[in-house]
Amino acid sequence: MSQETYSDRDRSFALAKRAHDLIRDYGPSATPRAYAVWYAYVSGELPLLGDAVKRLTTQSGSLTDADIDDLHETYLDGRQLTSAAGDISRGMLDEIAAVTEILDLSLGSTAQYGEALRGLAQDLMQEGMPTRARLGEIVSTLVSTTREVAVNNRVLEARMRETRCEIETLREKLEASRLESLTDALTGLSNRKHFEETLKATVEAARTSATPMSLIVLDIDFFKRFNDLYGHLTGDQVLRLVAIVMRENAGKQALLARFGGEEFGIVLPGADRALARQVAETVRASVMGRELVKRSTGESLGKVTVSLGIAVLHASDSPASLLERADLCMFAAKRAGRNRVVDDAAESLSQVA
Repeated sequence: MSQETYSDRDRSFALAKRAHDLIRDYGPSATPRAYAVWYAYVSGELPLLGDAVKRLTTQSGSLTDADIDDLHETYLDGRQLTSAAGDISRGMLDEIAAVTEILDLSLGSTAQYGEALRGLAQDLMQEGMPTRARLGEIVSTLVSTTREVAVNNRVLEARMRETRCEIETLREKLEASRLESLTDALTGLSNRKHFEETLKATVEAARTSATPMSLIVLDIDFFKRFNDLYGHLTGDQVLRLVAIVMRENAGKQALLARFGGEEFGIVLPGADRALARQVAETVRASVMGRELVKRSTGESLGKVTVSLGIAVLHASDSPASLLERADLCMFAAKRAGRNRVVDDAAESLSQVA
């Protein structure tokens, strides 16, 4: 065994030990995802992940399971999706090369056929009136050449059909990978990347068309308590429950996203304050009306509540300022006792100040 192999193994052991120590010091549980995040952190191969970990640990002194999920989805799952997209793109290039080859063969076959016809025409002009025997030879040559071209064209047509099917399959895979890269795996809602892209596009469209739009930010009340009391799987169940309620009540035009651990966003194009408040109150009441049941035992875990903040687009808003104002309203709802909706109207904020 080479010295390089020993060095690689020793380095891997050292990184694994360091990752284990950090899980012990900063993490709530030694899950495979936590190990993957911390191992990537200590390896230094993903600088953006490293910056995010440092920021989170500086702010709170630890990483929650939700933090680990977000880090894994943003910096590790995305890398796998990029690899898959690369494989599909390479497949596309291979199929395009195959189409080019088929077209080259087809053009070559056509050129050869044309050359054969020109040669026969020249012979006829030089010979004058051909004899019956010569006419027989010409007809035989034409039949043979035409048959050969027909066979070649059938083969090329079959290959073109196969290649078209392959390209369609690759196109579908590429679209599936694109959608997966924009989707939160746990809830099936849009992820933070898609949320930010859609929020920016919706703000620009509203400004261009001079139509209203609103943003709702929703946060699950006492979510950490669910995780601590009942475990991470039950916490996941709570997140899915909220996602289901949002789908049922937000309307077809809304963009629904999970962009934080227990934080969700609802982008409402065309919605003024009254409509946004109606949607928010409907979601809040519907979440509160559901009883959470532990799947493994059937035990009732009580009610889940959410706090919601609404920001309505102003002429001077950027996507960031709109999101910041919705966040502030959501935190105002928390301070006012949770399980309520606060919008950015002055009178609404004054009631919870």
